[in-house]
Amino acid sequence: MRIAIVGGGLAAVKAIEELRDQGHDGEIALYGAEPYLPYERPPLSKGVLLGKDQPDSVFVHDEAWFDEHGVDLHLGVEVVGLDLDRHELDTGSRTASRTASRTGAFDQLLIATGATPRHLEAADRSGAPVAYLRTIDDSRSLKAAFGPGLRVVIIGAGWIGLEVASAAIAAGSDVTVIETLSLPLLRVLGADVAQVFADLHRSHGVDLRLGASITGITREGSRVVVELEDGRVAGDQLVVGVGVAPNTGLAESAGLAVADGILVDERLRTADRAVFAAGDVANHQHPVLGRRLRVEHWDTAIQHGRHVARTMLGADAAYERMPYFYTDQYDLGMEYVGSVGPDGPEAQVLRGDLEGRNFTAFWLAAGRVVAGMHVNDWDAIDPIKALVGKEIAVDRLADESISLADLAAG
Repeated sequence: MRIAIVGGGLAAVKAIEELRDQGHDGEIALYGAEPYLPYERPPLSKGVLLGKDQPDSVFVHDEAWFDEHGVDLHLGVEVVGLDLDRHELDTGSRTASRTASRTGAFDQLLIATGATPRHLEAADRSGAPVAYLRTIDDSRSLKAAFGPGLRVVIIGAGWIGLEVASAAIAAGSDVTVIETLSLPLLRVLGADVAQVFADLHRSHGVDLRLGASITGITREGSRVVVELEDGRVAGDQLVVGVGVAPNTGLAESAGLAVADGILVDERLRTADRAVFAAGDVANHQHPVLGRRLRVEHWDTAIQHGRHVARTMLGADAAYERMPYFYTDQYDLGMEYVGSVGPDGPEAQVLRGDLEGRNFTAFWLAAGRVVAGMHVNDWDAIDPIKALVGKEIAVDRLADESISLADLAAG
């Protein structure tokens, strides 16, 4: 059986690992648009950008590993077409492959094309120095723009924007973050927890411009100027972090169903039984949550890749794992499990010390915990995982005389 994988990220390489671990000895071909071996993206906005980790540390395996595992690597190759009837891929070029196997034929296909940062047209056409963070090259160039005496302006106070802000502050830059909402991460965390992140960044010297309305972006000499309704902000580097869009073009052109990602069932399979999608690009019908979900996080890429591999080899289990993600900003570490959903929670429960940044938070809907997180409470993550999905009374969950471990076991 010939398996092709389009996309050179974490979901792709984890699928390959699992295929070989499960005994698949057939052909595997990987097509990656970037010229690099598969790598992890979280360090690009964390350890690598902070200078704590070397850029090469992000690579999952060296080239020898792919050789040893019989993977036909096509790096720096963009797949431009997909013929579902003939089970063939079109790269537009047959010269970049490392081996003689260049037909692009497959029996089963995994699309793991990831996502692309959403661009601000006003920033792009301004001619000012503007950066988006997604690739290893983005991280390297952005790190070089940080340092004492340099001002970094960030549009967007989401996870990426705040992680970039903490890295720029650590490098000695002056940082301004511009956000249209009244608090960073407000829609994700709610006002109380979002305020914790606002206070955190202000305590480290970030100039937070919240509830801001951008009226223009221009270039003055080598600098960027962001015009606001109530003033202006100038800087040496502009970073835009306003979300990403899933790379669905290949699937859409082939006639696969697309809506905020490639639509897949509970087993991560598309309507074509030979084609799967995983990672950032997959809009998955989650059997536990009872709704569709697209997740742009590291853990999901890993687990999607492994699950797809097993399904390709005949397993029939649904993918039921809850989303998980984490962030590190200054001295704050956070882990989050679950998904509140588009309708938002009906209740929130906070336990611990918000002011001291050591607490847990839970979100509930229909009497069930739909998401939970901790900040700097590292013993809490296992009971949080156990509690997400459970039915529990709000007053019992809020009773701090009952430990999280006892709540999870009850």
